Amino acid sequence: MRFRPCIDLHNGKVKQIVGGTLSDNGAVENFVSDKDAAYYARLYKRDNLYGGHVIMLGPGNEEEALKALGEFPGGLQIGGGINPENAAKYLEAGASHVIVTSFVFYNGSINMDNLLMMERTVGKEKLVLDLSCRKKNGTYYVVTDRWQKFTDFALTRENILELESHCSELLVHAAEVEGLKQGIDCSLVELLGDFCTLPVTYAGGVRDLDDIRKVYSLGKGRVDLTIGSSLDIFGGSLKYQDVISLDLFKHF
Repeated sequence: MRFRPCIDLHNGKVKQIVGGTLSDNGAVENFVSDKDAAYYARLYKRDNLYGGHVIMLGPGNEEEALKALGEFPGGLQIGGGINPENAAKYLEAGASHVIVTSFVFYNGSINMDNLLMMERTVGKEKLVLDLSCRKKNGTYYVVTDRWQKFTDFALTRENILELESHCSELLVHAAEVEGLKQGIDCSLVELLGDFCTLPVTYAGGVRDLDDIRKVYSLGKGRVDLTIGSSLDIFGGSLKYQDVISLDLFKHF
């Protein structure tokens, strides 16, 4: 289990938002930083935290994203509007991987042609698939369009194994609890620990150190973790230094 840091960008600023509220009119904001993306990239580089992600939530974030990548070459992944036309630019700017959702999950279904195109463009080893999801009728489905639109792609063991043959990692935001700081989605973490064979990062709802321990236990030590709004570096009460010092993360 590894701690994966994050830099979420919205309208050119580092923010933490309630994920399910994102729309053309904005979002419910938990925190807006007075520091730029490069500051957080330098922090993560100092603490040797590789494998975090920069997420561009809509347009107007490219400049900040590129600054972050330049501060920590090879240390950060990037997502948000990534496609075969722009992926190379971000990799050349220092991203270790590109994270893709909407280009692959398009019009409510998975587009295998687009997935294969992304795989050919950047290589399986640099491709991360974002399977951010919501639950419907007891089953988790990938959601797109700012986590508002359900696709018909369910998070089953078979579906996850198929996707893993085309990428190097998975990133999963629990859209129902993202940004709420009210606890993790335990059943989703357990599912990821049972089904995923590649590195997988869970995001959503962590409020305290006990939640971190739950992710470790339910995910069988195989599910990595990112934390946003609860951290003190993003206006929360959970101390960043306490998190990165946890023995759970040091063991792997």
